[in-house]
Amino acid sequence: MTDRSPPAAASAGTGAQPAEAIERTEATARGQVPEDARRLITELLDTAGARENRDILRDLMATALVLADGTPTRLDLKIAGAALAEMARAFTLFAPFRGVPKLTMFGSARTKSSDPLYAQAKELASRMANEGWMVVTGAGPGIMAAGTEGAGADMALGVDIRLPFEPVSHPELAAEGRLVEMKYFFTRKLMLMKESAAFAVLPGGFGTLDECFELMTLLQTGKAEPAPIVLVDMPGDRYWEAWANFVGGEVIGRGLASLEDRSFYAITEDVDQAVGEILGFYRNYHSRRFVGHVMVMRLRRPPTDEELGRLNDDFGDICSERGIWQTEPLGPERADNDFVDLPRIALELDLRFQGRLRKLIDAVNTLESAA
Repeated sequence: MTDRSPPAAASAGTGAQPAEAIERTEATARGQVPEDARRLITELLDTAGARENRDILRDLMATALVLADGTPTRLDLKIAGAALAEMARAFTLFAPFRGVPKLTMFGSARTKSSDPLYAQAKELASRMANEGWMVVTGAGPGIMAAGTEGAGADMALGVDIRLPFEPVSHPELAAEGRLVEMKYFFTRKLMLMKESAAFAVLPGGFGTLDECFELMTLLQTGKAEPAPIVLVDMPGDRYWEAWANFVGGEVIGRGLASLEDRSFYAITEDVDQAVGEILGFYRNYHSRRFVGHVMVMRLRRPPTDEELGRLNDDFGDICSERGIWQTEPLGPERADNDFVDLPRIALELDLRFQGRLRKLIDAVNTLESAA
């Protein structure tokens, strides 16, 4: 097992948001609930034995009471209730494995077990499991089955979608409590992306392409934590090459995305390269955290003064005039004991340049001091 894996799951779909906006939303929910109801909420939390995160739980319950004003329809309420229940079950599934890095694998449910692509997916999952990573799939047939099979039941988790024509392919996951079933695609995608620190996408249909483009969108808009995405082909296949030609020619070529956005993904037909791309992302980069407007990047090894100067020369365009500096853990990090023993650099990131941020992470990972 290597020491190049991230500390825990990434937070796809839960990227940094201005604290002021979050506080305004929570204050709005609290303000719409009468004082008597807020007092009852506190009593309910006491009765339930809630000791941690009571402020968030109060806001969550207050938001639910806001829905009682008669504006939502019965269908609206059913959707909200079912979605929250699905997320609660998924949080429970993933909770015991928070400290284990995870790779989510996407791909077609129609891929046959005799297809060489199935063997490719199985090998990739097996290699990552041997590196100490869990493999998360949609718990269906095809590539999903290959990922589960390659990882083994002890290193696999499944987030199934309830479809009349697609049975669960791995009942042993359900028997071992390693499976959660979803009604909605949006809650399923949230959990497949939120909990993982890396992603492998193999050729697939509309669903696979939807998942691939959503990953790109989350990274491009800063709504997900930085993470490696590997698009895996078979030797001699042109699936992702054709996809990249379309993205480069028709999307980036028309100015509908930035040239730097190509840094979000790597295309390979070699399992060794796919594993290397994933593990290499965490060679020196460990994690990040926003403290106000400052983005703190935790590293495994600090840069030298000369290397820090080069980082400022190369990436000064994506941060404020303060540039990139070395720092001790900031106050909120110390308060949460948030990897305070790791070295770190900091910058005030211009959030428009997420593709360049990925380039900065790549540069940090290839510093000589990180060897």
